[in-house]
Amino acid sequence: MSTIRTGLHQSARLRQEMKTNPRLYQAMDLLYMPLLDLQTRLEQELLENPFLELSEPDSEEVDWEEILLDDFDEGGPRMRYEPREPYEPVVVETRHLHDYLRDQVGLLHLSERQLWIAEEIIGNIDDDGLLTCSPQDVVAGLEGSREEMRDHALKQAGKIRDDDERDRELAELAALFAPPTVSEVESVLVVVQSLDPPGVGARGLQECLMIQLSREGREETLAYRIVADHFEGLLGHRWVDVARALEIAPAKVQDAADEIAKLDPKPGRRYAADPDHYVIPDLIVDKIGGEYLVFANDTGLPRLRLSQSYRDVAADKSKFVGPNKEFIANKLNAAQWLIQVIEQRRQTMLKVMRFIVARQTEFFERGVQYLKPLTLREVADHIEMAESTVSRVTNDKYVQSPSGVQPLKFFFSGGLPTVTGEDVSTRGVQEKIRNLISDEDPRRPLTDQALVNLLKSEGIKIARRTVAKYRDQLGLLPARMRKRI
Repeated sequence: MSTIRTGLHQSARLRQEMKTNPRLYQAMDLLYMPLLDLQTRLEQELLENPFLELSEPDSEEVDWEEILLDDFDEGGPRMRYEPREPYEPVVVETRHLHDYLRDQVGLLHLSERQLWIAEEIIGNIDDDGLLTCSPQDVVAGLEGSREEMRDHALKQAGKIRDDDERDRELAELAALFAPPTVSEVESVLVVVQSLDPPGVGARGLQECLMIQLSREGREETLAYRIVADHFEGLLGHRWVDVARALEIAPAKVQDAADEIAKLDPKPGRRYAADPDHYVIPDLIVDKIGGEYLVFANDTGLPRLRLSQSYRDVAADKSKFVGPNKEFIANKLNAAQWLIQVIEQRRQTMLKVMRFIVARQTEFFERGVQYLKPLTLREVADHIEMAESTVSRVTNDKYVQSPSGVQPLKFFFSGGLPTVTGEDVSTRGVQEKIRNLISDEDPRRPLTDQALVNLLKSEGIKIARRTVAKYRDQLGLLPARMRKRI
């Protein structure tokens, strides 16, 4: 019988481990940052690290030695003794579609009960401006809140001492909180649907379009009849079937459909609170003397340098001993490292963009159709860096060129073979498809197979299913739905 012996034992063992330096993570993070984020980061570093200063020659001279001796200790700056007025960030109010609808309802002469029902309806309208539930569901929602609101109101009314006044209040509350009905909800829904924007509160696209046509006084028009009675045919672009049912010429149906297409299928979107997306290009490509040159757009970026005053103070060993010495050494090393990483980021971006410009010169000269296929691996091999580094340096970065502002990822795409042996980029093929369709005879639109044949005549080998996929990605309809009669 074996026995188990317990106790503490020591043993020596060799093994290899790879630990990533925290600064490596920070370097990758700085490489990934868009220009605005990097600017914020550098401004923060300027505040936290006394060894960093702006490199502008006209910057105000500061007695760094006095600041260092008086204000800094291990772990960072000490609190100032002078009182400072506290402040809190102010939240800017953003208004939603519901706010605009409530404002309009408040201007109408509605009873308390109607206002209660209208509030429930508005709460069920989505960002597109459409009602997301049926009147029966609205009734169920009202029932859910009715008892709680009624019990509270009755409790308050019970505190009224005057008998007559209390009876009147109780009678009003009984009428206000009587069980809601579907007919009541539908009646108030008509009121909500009369609000701006036209089409709001509709229970679907068909009703949304009908409301808009009705608001324009076009209930007797062909467009209204098509939406009301032949909506499926309208969605399917089946002009001949609709024309046969209405006993009119197909061309008239198509003309009416063109008028319907001008209506807004999502009226609530005009009140969307989405913030504008502003882009500041990280790089600039400009044609100078017949040659495309690349510049870093970092004029708004803080240019950092080591503070000579601090370096001189740090060099005086008599002033710094113990924890202060360690603090100074850490801050100095961090400052030197940050300056090196920022410059490395700048040089890497320039190298990548210069290779892109050299590869895509025809694009800058002649347009998207002449964009060549390009992969991250090709760029990485050329600049002798890891593919992951190229991916980070091109992600969320933009370049301003004579062709406009494009994300750096725009220049990367796969390719399709040609009869000459050279590849053409998928973006270029998509642009060719777009142009071919825009120039087609609308009475005889190009089928996907016809597009295959035309591209083949230009030396591009492509399958019909690939053409269909690219056409869908461009948001272009099939030939039968583009056909004009």
